[in-house]
Amino acid sequence: MSKPVRIGVIGCGSVVTKYMEVAERLKWRGLSEVTIACDIKESQRAFMQDKYGVPKVTAHYQDVLAADVDLVLVLTSMQEHGEITRAALQAGKHVLVEKPMATNLAEAAEIVAMSKTSPGLLMAAPHIILSETYQTIWKRVHRGDIGRMLSARALYGWAGPWWGQWFYKQGGGALFDLGVYNIVSLTGLLGPAKRVMAMTGVTQPDRLVEDKPMVIEAEDTAQVLIDFGNAVYAVVTTGFTLQQYRCPAIELYGTTGTIQMMGDDWDPEGYELWQNDVGAWQVFGETDPAWPWTDGLRHMVECIHNGTKPLNTPDHAYHVLEIMIKAQESGRDGQAKAITSTFAPLPFGDEMEAATAAHLVHDPKS
Repeated sequence: MSKPVRIGVIGCGSVVTKYMEVAERLKWRGLSEVTIACDIKESQRAFMQDKYGVPKVTAHYQDVLAADVDLVLVLTSMQEHGEITRAALQAGKHVLVEKPMATNLAEAAEIVAMSKTSPGLLMAAPHIILSETYQTIWKRVHRGDIGRMLSARALYGWAGPWWGQWFYKQGGGALFDLGVYNIVSLTGLLGPAKRVMAMTGVTQPDRLVEDKPMVIEAEDTAQVLIDFGNAVYAVVTTGFTLQQYRCPAIELYGTTGTIQMMGDDWDPEGYELWQNDVGAWQVFGETDPAWPWTDGLRHMVECIHNGTKPLNTPDHAYHVLEIMIKAQESGRDGQAKAITSTFAPLPFGDEMEAATAAHLVHDPKS
C-alpha cells in the first residue's frame, strides 16, 4: 500500500490522546492519517477537530464504517467492542480494537472466525508483546538462560477509575481492564494455558464514579491461578484495589535462575536477571523508554503497508479472553475450569529472527 492508511476512530474518550500521539507520528512519516472520528459526546467530537484537525466527526459509528477508511480503531467502552468489531470486519475494514475484543466467548469466537475470511486484518490490544524489553525477556527464557521454567507471578492494578461507570458494570471489571495485560504477557512467555482457578469478588460495592454513587456489578479484585501443564503454574494479582506497589510486573522462575520485568508490562523499565552460576543480580535498563503501550497502531499500519500479518493474533486474544471468563466463572463457583482454546507460539526465537526482523526494529521517529 503506497498511500497513507486512512484511519477512522470510534470512541474518543480517555485513551484516544495516547493513540493520537502515535497517529500523529505516523502522519508525519506519511504512513497514515485520521480522516473521521466518532463519539457520542459532542465535546469529544469538537476536541478531535480542534486538537487534531480531524476533518469529519460523527456521533454514529456506522458513519465511520461507511466512510472511505482502511483501518477502524475501536476505543469505546468494553461492552461495545464486540458489536463494532464484527460490523467493521463485515464492512471489510482492518480493525484494531482495544481490550477485550468482546466480553463473551460466543461473540469472540464469531469475530475470530470472521477474521480468517475477512479482507481486513484484526488485532486486539494489549500490545505488550511488541515491546523490545518483552521480546528480549522472551528470547532469554526460551534459550534457557534461567533453565527450565517452573513457575511465574504477575501483578497489575490501581485504585480504579473515577470516570466511566461502564468499568464497573457487567462486561467490565478488573480482569478485563487490568489483568488482561498480565495474562497476555504470561501466555506469550509460557504458551497456551490448560486450566484456570480464581478467587474474585467486589471489595467496594459502592463507589463514586462520574461524581455519582453507583453499585458495583463487576468484580473489582481477582487472584488467578493458571495451569500451563507439566506442573508449571502462574499467579496473577489484579484489581481496582492497589493504591501503590513497588515490585516487578512479571517474575519468571526457572531451574537455574530468575528473570523479572521491572515497571509494568505495558510500561516496562528494563529487567533483572539472576543466574545461579553468576551468583548476582544483573540489571538491564530499559532499551526504549519512550515505547508507548499504544504501539499496536504503529505495528498495524506497517503491516497494512507491508502486506504482513500482525504479531498480535486473534487466536491469542481469544485464548486470553477464555482464561479471563473462565476465571470469573471459577471465582463464582470455586471450581477449576478447563481451557479449550490455543494459539501459535510467538515467533521471537533466534531461528526466526530473520523472518521477524522488520517487526523488531523501531524507527526512532515512530
